[in-house]
Order: sequence, then C-alpha cells, then structure tokens
Amino acid sequence: MNRSVMRVLVAVGSATVAATTLAVMAAAVPVAPVGPRQGALAQVGPLAEHGFPAWYGDSTGLRLEACTTLDDPLCPALADEVPDPDQPVSYPDNFPGEFFYQLAGASLTLTGGARATVGLDLEGAWANDAVREGDQMVFGRVRIRFAAPTGERYRITHPYGIDELVSANGAVNATEDVGTVPGAFGGALNSRIGPFLKWDPAVAPAAPTGYTGNPAVEHRVVGSPYGTNFVKIERLDAAGAVVAEVGRTDLFSVQGRVAGNSGLTVPQATYTVGADGKGVIEVYATSDPGQALDVTGDSAAGFRTTRMRGQDGRYYARLPVTGTVPAGVEVANLSDNPATRRTRALVDVVTVAKAVYDATQHTLTVAAESSDRDATPGVLTVTGFGAPGATPFSDVVAPPATVTVTSSKGGATTVPVTGTGPAMTADAPVAVATAPATATAGQTVTLDGSGSLGVVDSWAWKQTAGPTVTLTGATTAKPTFVAATAGTYTFQLVATGPGGVSSPATATTVVGAATGTQAAAGPDQTVLRGRTVTLDGSTSRGANTLAWRQVSGPAVTLAGAGTAKPTFTLPLIALPASPGPNPAYTVNAAPLTFELTATGPAGTSTDQVVVTAQAETLATVTARYRTRGEWRISGTSDVPAGQVVVAVLGSDLKGVVVGRGTVDATGAFDLRPTAPAPGTATTVSVITATGGQSLAVPITITS
Repeated sequence: MNRSVMRVLVAVGSATVAATTLAVMAAAVPVAPVGPRQGALAQVGPLAEHGFPAWYGDSTGLRLEACTTLDDPLCPALADEVPDPDQPVSYPDNFPGEFFYQLAGASLTLTGGARATVGLDLEGAWANDAVREGDQMVFGRVRIRFAAPTGERYRITHPYGIDELVSANGAVNATEDVGTVPGAFGGALNSRIGPFLKWDPAVAPAAPTGYTGNPAVEHRVVGSPYGTNFVKIERLDAAGAVVAEVGRTDLFSVQGRVAGNSGLTVPQATYTVGADGKGVIEVYATSDPGQALDVTGDSAAGFRTTRMRGQDGRYYARLPVTGTVPAGVEVANLSDNPATRRTRALVDVVTVAKAVYDATQHTLTVAAESSDRDATPGVLTVTGFGAPGATPFSDVVAPPATVTVTSSKGGATTVPVTGTGPAMTADAPVAVATAPATATAGQTVTLDGSGSLGVVDSWAWKQTAGPTVTLTGATTAKPTFVAATAGTYTFQLVATGPGGVSSPATATTVVGAATGTQAAAGPDQTVLRGRTVTLDGSTSRGANTLAWRQVSGPAVTLAGAGTAKPTFTLPLIALPASPGPNPAYTVNAAPLTFELTATGPAGTSTDQVVVTAQAETLATVTARYRTRGEWRISGTSDVPAGQVVVAVLGSDLKGVVVGRGTVDATGAFDLRPTAPAPGTATTVSVITATGGQSLAVPITITS
C-alpha cells in the first residue's frame, strides 16, 4: 500500500474522534478470536518536550517514538498537519495536529471490485483540534472501510482481532478509537492495538535499521497477538455462516521508529527556605533507568548544573539556595538526542500538623506551616474556611471529610479530618401538620403529617376545635374526616420518634356549606420537552375524588392520575432512525390536553388543561463536507438543554442520517461524522429532540 492509500486511513482531526465512533461503530461487533491473546501494548514512556509520551512499549519490549518531524521519510508527520511545512517542526508554534507512533494498514481489492482499507494505528492528537497544552491525547484506532450493498453482513479478520459488520448506506465504514481522554495516556493500552506490527524478518528485504518498516513498501508483517498477520474479508448470511471469502492480503504498509529517547517527567519540585533566605530545592523526576538527568543551574539562586541521583527510574536532586528562589527549575535528559527538557514550577511544602473537629463545640482546628519562612513567607489558607492558626474555626455544624491547605507560594496539602467528642443521638422529630384551607360539607378532607421532620415512629392526631367529627386513621400520617356542617375545624398532631416527642403542630380547615362540585384543572402550561410536568387540580371545590385522563396529543403515562397533582414527562420528539432513509418519518409536536373530573356530594364537574412544548429556534446552522471524509455541521439553539441533534441528508427529514450529537451548555452543537458522503444531495436538515428544526441547509464542499 503506497502512501496515498495510507493517507486515506489517517484520522482527519482529533476532535472528530468521539463523533466518528458514535456515527459509524453501531453496526460493528467485535468477535472473540479463536485463541487467547498473546501480547499487547504494555508501557507508556515519560513525557517528551511536546507533552506527549516519548514512547509507547509493547509486551515484546519494542518501543516506538512519535513521528512528529518532516525530515524523516521513514517516520514523517503529515505535511498538511503542520501549520508551515516549509519550516522545521517546533512545539508549540509549528507542531502537527496529529501524528503516529504506529501507522499501519492494508489495502486490497475485493472480488466485486471494491477497494477495502484497514487501518491499525496508535495516534497522537489534540482534544479540541488545536495545539494547546493540556489537550494532548493518544488513542488506538481500528478503522475498516469498503463499499458494499446496504444490509450485507461481513466478517473481517485482521492482526488485532475479528469484527462483524453490516453495510449501511452502501458501505462498511467503522472506526473504533480507545484512549481519547486528554492527558490519560494509559488509556491507549486498553485499545486493541499491540504488539506493534513490523516487517517479517524471515521475508527479504529486512526492515531499515531502527524502524519497523518502510511505509512506502508493502511487506509481510509479524506482531499479531493472535497470529493473524493478514486481512481476510468474508461475506456472511443472516445466520452468521460464511457465504464466501471476498478478499485477503498479507501485505501491509508499516510506519514506526524505534525509540531512541527516553523522555522524562518532573512530577514535583519544591523549596524550603529559612528566615535568612537560605535553604534547599528538591526536584523529583522519572525516566528510564540509567539516564543522565541534570537540573540546569541558576546563578541567582546559588546552584550550578547538577546531575540527579537515580534508582529504578526515579531521580532526585537536592540543591542549595543561597540567593533568590527561582520561579521554576529545568530538568534535562542528556541521554536523549536531542536532549529532552522539562520545566517545573517551584512551590513550597505545606505541612499540616493537625486537622481536628470537636463535635461538641462545633469547631475545626487546623495547624499548618509552609516551608517558605523567609521575609515574605507563604500565606496559608484552609480552603473554604480561612487562615489556619491557634483559634479554631467556629460554627462548623458539619465538617468536611478532608481539608486542603494552600499556600500563596503554590504549595498545597490535603489531609483527613479526625473527630472528637461524644457520639450523636437522634433528635426529637418536628411535627408538621397541613390541611386544605377550605372544604365543602360532605366532602372527605385529608390531613397530612407526612412532612414532619426527623425519624417518626408514630403519629397522634386529635381535634381541638369545631363541630365534632370522627377522624379515620388518627394514628397515621394522613387521617381523614367528613364534616356534615359548615364551620372551622382545627386539629393537633404530635409525632413520636427515637429522639423523643415533638411539640404539637396544628392544622385548620374552613368547611363551607355544600354549593356544588367545581373541577379546576389549573392554567395551561408551556414546558420544555423531556421535563416533568405537574398538573394541578388542588383548587377544585366540593370534590371527594379527582380523576385525570388524557384527551389528545402524544400518549403519556400519568403518575397519580387519581390525585390532585399527577405528573408525567413531556415526550421528546422521536428522531429519524439511523441509518435511514425514513420515508414515513413525521414530527408529532401536537399539544397535550388533559381532563379533570371532580366528584363530590353535589355531583361531578370537569375541566381541561393544555400543555404545550416550549418552542426552540435553531440559528447559524452551517454544513460543510471535506472530500477526504469529514462533515462539520454546526449551529446554535436558544434552548441549551443537552438535547440530541440529528442531521439528515436532503431538504426534509426523511433521508439518510448523517450524524447525531448534543447541544452543549452554551446552546451550541457541532457534528463531525465521517460518513455517509453527500452524493447528489446538496442540503441537509437538522432536528433536535426538543423540537427545533432547520431544513434545507446548503452543503459546502471543500477539500
């Protein structure tokens, strides 16, 4: 496979990773290989100058470093990924948007004439598609692509496993990316990539010294953990039986450079100075064993360049401070070529001697000190409380599990809090009694003590005013009574629990003469789709029972249909099904109407309420398709609720689904799928689960 074919397999941008997986992996089913896996990626090296690992190592001991430069034809970065390919690569100003530790793949022609490509890469990229410190990520990628009639099923055997896929939109197009969390470089070890593929040493010519192969020359390889150093594509029937083998190759293009550098990581650099301004700097680093690591000298601080002490890959230096404490220190791995250099800010050491909570006095005592004790010592702060000292923090009813003490000089320490004082016992409950403000003679009235606070074992209700009535369930949380005559009725509740007896609470209901039953379903509502809606018939008059039913609109389930305040979830819009097309798709956005029937001594009454979905407007919607296989469909919504967005080919919503994503907290959405290609379509249409639509958005085609 030549480089132009290999380039087709390359990721089109790290920000595309998540969208690619969501858009095209749904039909891919990894199948367990016949034998156990023998080998994998095993190690992540220390960081290099650019903030990515200097190397990745596999279980055979082979280490590959990042191909980030343009001057090595056997391990190049892609020129179109470097801002200025005419200048040397440098970090961060002229650094590639993506690069590879391993770039491997096979290309083959199937029996029907289609060209299939399989990419098996370990890739470095940027989380937000731009070179920015902290956004570095490395992931393992398995990508499979070839044209095939929609609905056909295939089994693809390759060096890193077996995948079964169903063709959609006229193609098998699957991408699996594992390890796409910025800074979590060990995530790539969980991918299927590994051990690294390299030219088979039993087949001439041999791989160039220091490389796994020449990417411009197809060659047989070794390295598959299953012994499947080939690509085989088989067509399956509906039951999963093999119908025919449609393609096979054991030739691969492989790019990878054996790591010559070890890199280094500087996890901590601290200083301690006394009142005279003199003290020490302590530097901690990690790299491979046997490396030459130096801390670069600083004449203003009073120390010369010093070799760090090493043991089992750990390195340590303790340097004198006789002058000004610098803002940071530089550590260089001189064993690397060129030398790897990393800078670490110097911070003081915060030591916490005490973090004690007194449960009786409700006080928190924190004692701490900084290693910076010169004329301008570090100012300490207990996060959330203030400066530590001899005086404890008061009125701390509930302490945190840990306290963090920070210093103005950059240091910080977190320690657990220990408690003192007698064990706590349950508090006496607080009785809370409620009743309807008004009722009608002959109506069943319910008192309610369920809102009482604390642990309650029993309730005791009694009537204290008004014409005498019989309380049904006087020892329950919700007793009832029926008043035969008009009047003011008052009741008292006492709650008892393990902590004792509550003070009495009262509830009063004014009962009026029977004047008829009146249902009140409450005012019409406008609610965001996906949210809980509460209907309210509590102002209905003269009713012993209430009953709700849905009259119109998309069917929902009412919880508590026999209560005054039932609830339901306003349904989201049903979105076009992937992959489509969806010729019968329609949008049902009709309002929901509910009817309340109130039944009481004087008869029945009904009332209706209408619930309408909150309107959503999509704006600045654009669609761009890059011919190398990437969509960028973006826009904004005036409803930033995290709702799902679906884009469909065509001027309505009945076509092939391009991709899906979500609206973020700012109201923006950005879809970046890689398939399908627009074909003859010139527009896309967008719809969200909360009802926003933008139809017939023109597609801009770019290279």
